[in-house]
Amino acid sequence: MTDKKRTTIVLFSGDYDKAMAAYIIANGAAAYDHEVTIFHTFWGLNALRKDENIEVKKGFMEKMFGKMMPRGADKMGLSNMNFAGMGPKMIKGVMKKHNAMSLPALIEMAQEQDVKLVSCTMTMDLLGLQKEELLDNIEYAGVAAYLADAEDGNVNLFI
Repeated sequence: MTDKKRTTIVLFSGDYDKAMAAYIIANGAAAYDHEVTIFHTFWGLNALRKDENIEVKKGFMEKMFGKMMPRGADKMGLSNMNFAGMGPKMIKGVMKKHNAMSLPALIEMAQEQDVKLVSCTMTMDLLGLQKEELLDNIEYAGVAAYLADAEDGNVNLFI
């Protein structure tokens, strides 16, 4: 048993701003020496998708999901004020002006701080996502693994 505090986050949302909040909290907790897990499920998996198109064999429905979902963290829309894609461009401009880190940079920082990034394998199956399409150096697990981490958690969040 460790004395280290543990923070777990379920990232369910595929919204840029909500994913940013999850990663800001995760990086802050890691900086305070917490063991941190982000369990990405459903639309939150889009934060882990690679930007480039990866050729993998898929059925019709899996291809359709792949085309409809954003490819990579930087292509995710906002939860509010999306404005047909203009909202993310506007918020990214404001973020740059204020020297705020982008979502891809926050994800990279989380990996550098040993935040455990977990992709939900059941959701991957449902949406037809394959390991080759997701970022390198992440983990793959089901809900039981998340619950094992959350059971000893000091902070457990659902975003």
